Amino acid sequence: MLTPITVATHGNEPLQDGQTINIWPEVAPGSEGLTLNEEVVERSTGSAKLKDRCAWKILNPTLTVYLPQKPNGAGVLIAPGGGYQRVVLDKEGEEPALWLNSLGITCFVLRYRLPGEGHQQGPDVPLQDAQRAIRLVRKNASNWGLNPDRLGIMGFSAGGHVASSLAVKYQQQVYQPIDGIDEVNARPSFLILGYPVITMQDGYVHMGSRNQLLGGQPTREQMDAFSNELYVTKDTPQTFIMHATDDTSVPVQNSINFYLALKKAEIPVELHLFKDGGHGYSIRLTHGKTCQLWPELCTEWLKSIGIIAEEQSFRLFHRLG
Repeated sequence: MLTPITVATHGNEPLQDGQTINIWPEVAPGSEGLTLNEEVVERSTGSAKLKDRCAWKILNPTLTVYLPQKPNGAGVLIAPGGGYQRVVLDKEGEEPALWLNSLGITCFVLRYRLPGEGHQQGPDVPLQDAQRAIRLVRKNASNWGLNPDRLGIMGFSAGGHVASSLAVKYQQQVYQPIDGIDEVNARPSFLILGYPVITMQDGYVHMGSRNQLLGGQPTREQMDAFSNELYVTKDTPQTFIMHATDDTSVPVQNSINFYLALKKAEIPVELHLFKDGGHGYSIRLTHGKTCQLWPELCTEWLKSIGIIAEEQSFRLFHRLG
């Protein structure tokens, strides 16, 4: 278990495992004058041995650092899910970070602001935080032993909407630049999506995420503006997607339609649809289900795009307690 080390600076020093980095130098844009007292709740019950914390009322977005024993220069920003109502810190943050650490990848778990908590630019705040976060990491890549061209983003569920938003809207100005960090390219080098929320369109939308993001009665323009399958271009990053077909929370068509948009734009993409797994399985809830294959498949994909070395093999880890 990591012991958090809170650091309010933006680089210049080597990274520390467990370090927490503020992504904005002061109050995040559009959150001025807002009073929120962040809460972190442990949701595990009974004899459960695995942490299951979630956070909400987030006023100060942060990155939590997870360092591999043998870093290979690659980095991944991780956007956990939570239906835009909370941020699931362990199951979809620390857990995939530790797996990626086992492959030599340095990870940054993003604790992003939530759109329904009173921020002035509510629907845009997750993307604001994601853009700023990847720019911050890329700006400090040399100090932190990272290759700025091997920096990707991974997102689960509503965090998949955050991640795919960054992938298709990295050039969209959603906040006024405040310093040199905001001059840095925000395009991820690659994208990994787990049972992602993609669309805001009727039919396949995850209603909980849409209600938090856009309210109960969004306009057609709002639904279109936040449906990421509509914004794929030839410059969207290469992508790995996995989803279980028995997911009753986020319809599998979110992943299928994003895949089809990527194919139409001739973006290299790999899609894995599993017979079972439901929603929110991450790694800990895959045992005995076909979706348990996804970390191994993703490892091979990361090899194929040159993010990890060919000799690195898939392995799980024992650091979740």
